[in-house]
Amino acid sequence: MAEPESRDPRAATPPPSAAEDLRNATRRKGSFLHTVQAVAWSFLGIRKGSGYEQDVSRLNPVHVILAGLIGAALFVGALVLLVSWIASSAAGPT
Repeated sequence: MAEPESRDPRAATPPPSAAEDLRNATRRKGSFLHTVQAVAWSFLGIRKGSGYEQDVSRLNPVHVILAGLIGAALFVGALVLLVSWIASSAAGPT
């Protein structure tokens, strides 16, 4: 006679799906200002590992994407302005 299997109640619940993970992540209450600060540090590449772990647990991924897009647009705009300023000053007075 076979013995009945003892089941762990935690094993009966399936892991959350990717959609549920995303919904839970977008409900995080991280401020947009803190997100902008974290994205700025990541653009410079000087973020500590402990700070990264805190950011992953607190920041809203939608805020991170928006802040990254805004930061990239500002960076590209600054480069375009710099290049046009240098090009106009190199051409000399007209």
